Amino acid sequence: MDPRHRSRALVEGPARAGARAQLKGMGFDAEALSRPFVGVAHCWTGTMPCNLSHRTLAGAVADGVRAAGGTPMETNTIAISDGITMGTPGMRMSLVSREVIADSVELVARGHCFDALVGIAGCDKTIPAMAMAMARLDVPSVLLYSGSIRPGCWQERNVTVQDVYEAIGAHSAGRVTDEELLALEEAASPGFGACGGQFTANTMAMVFEVMGLSPLGSAMVPAQDEHKGGVAEEVGRLAMSVLTNGILPRDVITRASVRNAMTAVAASGGSTNAVLHLLALAAEMGVDVTIDDMDEISAKTPLLCDLKPGGRFVATDLYAAGGVPLLVRRLLEGGLLDPDAMTVTGRTLGEAGRDAEETPGQEVVLPLDRPLKPTGGLAILRGDVAPEGSVVKLSGHERQWHQGPARVFDGEEAAMAAVLAGTIRPGDVVVIRSEGPAGGPGMREMLAVTGALQGAGLGGDVALITDGRFSGATRGFMVGHVAPEAARGGPIAALRDGDTITIDVATRRIDVSLTAEEITTRAAQWRPAPNPHLTGVLAKYEAQVGSASTGATTNPRLPGRAEHG
Repeated sequence: MDPRHRSRALVEGPARAGARAQLKGMGFDAEALSRPFVGVAHCWTGTMPCNLSHRTLAGAVADGVRAAGGTPMETNTIAISDGITMGTPGMRMSLVSREVIADSVELVARGHCFDALVGIAGCDKTIPAMAMAMARLDVPSVLLYSGSIRPGCWQERNVTVQDVYEAIGAHSAGRVTDEELLALEEAASPGFGACGGQFTANTMAMVFEVMGLSPLGSAMVPAQDEHKGGVAEEVGRLAMSVLTNGILPRDVITRASVRNAMTAVAASGGSTNAVLHLLALAAEMGVDVTIDDMDEISAKTPLLCDLKPGGRFVATDLYAAGGVPLLVRRLLEGGLLDPDAMTVTGRTLGEAGRDAEETPGQEVVLPLDRPLKPTGGLAILRGDVAPEGSVVKLSGHERQWHQGPARVFDGEEAAMAAVLAGTIRPGDVVVIRSEGPAGGPGMREMLAVTGALQGAGLGGDVALITDGRFSGATRGFMVGHVAPEAARGGPIAALRDGDTITIDVATRRIDVSLTAEEITTRAAQWRPAPNPHLTGVLAKYEAQVGSASTGATTNPRLPGRAEHG
């Protein structure tokens, strides 16, 4: 591959004197303009802790690119904090931002003819968005995760933002005082970096290490670790090596590597959001992977990582234990990964995983013969309520079956009010609809509600189903991504208070005690409340977005997109 396969068109020849003049005015001299252009795209924003280090990391990446003979060009894009917007109308923007971030990085990279790309990502949607942009561009690319926050300390135990959301419910139930809630609030987020458990950000960072878009061992270096800058500089050097060797995203993002990533999600008790993002990325790359691959893989993959939200440890503990490489080694030893999948380093996953080191005495990643559970942390359910599928998280609780009366709410706020008012009863199945990709719009996460249920002491006694999403910090018997969603005529629209709902993981079913005719009639009669949010970007998103069962994508050529007559 010509290392300047794209940038030549931008700056070479007499006709490009105008472009060169402007670039020289910015400080790019003739030598810099003769080198390959490497985009350094990041998501710095002053609105959240997750991406606060991106400017600094971008500088280190740029140093590595220059040292290896390239010309770095920095660009940044937006980000929306799930943790800060949780439980508010602002949460509608989170999943939408995945599409906007991918679009914006793609636009700049195409417009400015980058020969290669380094994407720096931190919070939940920025990570898959960067990978989606790389898939579209198919130029030599490397993904760098900016790292996890360290845990806070409260009452002599490690805490994360998950504990705060659960304490809100405990506070409403009178189990936590005002003073205790404030003390926890002030302790839970001690610096910058992404949320500390195996929530969505750390799950997706693991995903792309295992998939091969990030060098193995890079992601779990914590955000405030003294070695993070060195990792960033090495990624800049690696980007030039990837360019020189002509390794493209299509060589890395394959059916085998996506399934490897799904295996890591299952083995680590990762976020349900990983299903959504992996399906979206597979669709961008044209890889034949479906929601059923996740179920098949999880059913045969043991749960090996004792990580929050269901376990004891956080991402910094995983790093100290041996990081993602240690999990990869375990899974390779069990024959659960394809060892021949290529990575951006030019080595196969099998070659890279063999180098993993394990810290003596660590308890974060269990051996294959002593897993936390014999099967993985996720399952896909279908049935009367979710004919296109839904996702249930199995790590962090033991329940596999629940039957109870529906308590139906149109929207998250109504459900949250019921939880805080103490009107949810043991045995109930809380149903939250009108929160799907189109119905929200934006498919909000339900951590405020699920955390409040846990804090109120109901986590082991109720179930929750929704056409919306869950935070990676959610725990309990919760079924999300119910498809089709209510706004697209899905059966969840037919549910009413008192209907008996049965969730059976063993049979992979979620059903309601109604006939097919009753479901069809009720769903046809149901009308959503007027939605005041259908303006601007949300109106565009609602008109274009497809089913959660195929990744909630907006590209008109991708599967699962909404069809309008």
